[in-house]
Amino acid sequence: MTPRVAIVGAGFGGIATAIELRRAGIESFTLYERAPELGGVWWHNDYPGSACDIPSALYSYSYAQRRDWSRPCPSRDEVLRYLQGVAAEHGITERVRTGCEITEARFDAARCGWTLRTADGETIEADVLVLGTGQLSRPVIPPIAGRDDFTGAQFHSAEWDHSVPLAGRRVTVIGTGATAVQVVPQLAGRVAHLDVVQRSAAWILPRQNEEYAPWVRSAIARVPGLQALRRQFLRAFGVAVTAGLTVNPRFNLPWKLWSSAYLRSQVRDPELRAKLTPSDAFGCKRILFSSAYLESLQAPNVDLVTERVTSVTPSGVRFADGSAREADVIVWATGFADALVTPLDVIGREGRHLADVWRDGERAHHGMTVHGFPNAFVLYGPNTNLGSGSIIEMLEAQSSYIAQAIGDLLPEPGAALEVRAEAQAASNAALEDRMGSTVWMSCDSWYRHGHTGRVTRNWPGFVHEYTRAVASPDPADFRVLRPLPPGVPAPAPTHRTPA
Repeated sequence: MTPRVAIVGAGFGGIATAIELRRAGIESFTLYERAPELGGVWWHNDYPGSACDIPSALYSYSYAQRRDWSRPCPSRDEVLRYLQGVAAEHGITERVRTGCEITEARFDAARCGWTLRTADGETIEADVLVLGTGQLSRPVIPPIAGRDDFTGAQFHSAEWDHSVPLAGRRVTVIGTGATAVQVVPQLAGRVAHLDVVQRSAAWILPRQNEEYAPWVRSAIARVPGLQALRRQFLRAFGVAVTAGLTVNPRFNLPWKLWSSAYLRSQVRDPELRAKLTPSDAFGCKRILFSSAYLESLQAPNVDLVTERVTSVTPSGVRFADGSAREADVIVWATGFADALVTPLDVIGREGRHLADVWRDGERAHHGMTVHGFPNAFVLYGPNTNLGSGSIIEMLEAQSSYIAQAIGDLLPEPGAALEVRAEAQAASNAALEDRMGSTVWMSCDSWYRHGHTGRVTRNWPGFVHEYTRAVASPDPADFRVLRPLPPGVPAPAPTHRTPA
């Protein structure tokens, strides 16, 4: 008998874990996905221009390379088809329960397993819990005064309302991050007027993304080793950028000069160029890739607004300088919740709520296991995001680690693995020692915890260092728990319930 594994989320991480479990001979798993289809963020984010900003040769599973991509950085639809195709090829699709949102997961010490509750009130029992909800899955709109009084249409970019007509209308896009640089060029040519509201300028590098010429597609498909060579080149590029983010900021100079030269070549107006010149260190916030965004900002019907939004009026948006701009539609490109896992309530041993344990910043051993939460694993967890490169490599390594832990370290069905507090503390201490030299410590961003200032999102090293560190779980890092004998009550909760 193998343990029952509940995987919450059917995106890249959840699918990768399911594949690794099958490779390990573990077939008793189910993926629970709140969306109507599998795909994770690639199902939800269907805004105009939605695409990957990492080349497909790298933003794909190492064991499921494709040679028929239409362009270097594929569209959202192409990525979604890829992920759904991989799931079908590996027999994962039929293991996904779509339209099933898990709202609570509670560890049961008596039987050393997890009880899950769905939004519909269903109860599900599992032995192992894998949280594949990601870091950027819950859209957030800031609590700006008057937002509910707006009489036009408004929606978050990750919840795009395709029923709202945009042609010939006044549209305001609030936010200039990775989503906005894709959305704005798509809207500029369709709407009557477009206001783009920027809080801070970002470093932008060009992204040439035309469709492959027929001869290029033919070469990729037929020349042996060409795809592998492209993948290795992209990995090497990622290593070079990562060196400037995590080792020495001076290594960022070539990329900073490239970005500055690109801005100067694209924006001739000195006033607009000044607004678009970043004040933060290169790489401190997410680097953006677009060859259309800067050009679109110079269209005659587009204005870049750098004043802070103070309120939303029934007819538009008001700013800190007292000015107001009318709008028929507001698009909130304002990012995602900065708390991992929530609003899913995860309750571990002795009533510990993960939200409480992580209140002052998320911590986990290798970003995957948390003391006090036996038989629970987190994909794309604390300090496993990247400033450069592809998260898919990280997810592959984590999925293999989890499958090995379940298959090799669990002594028998009904037992549970809990990471030792000292192992978690040691790995986090080593991580903090390295984090001080990273560029992410030099500015405020979603990479850092809002109150403590700790960088809780990013890995302070190279991808290959992480994959080597988690190549196999160390048995000494874990202790084994077993079900309580009949009649022995579970320990009373010692941690308060979150407010």
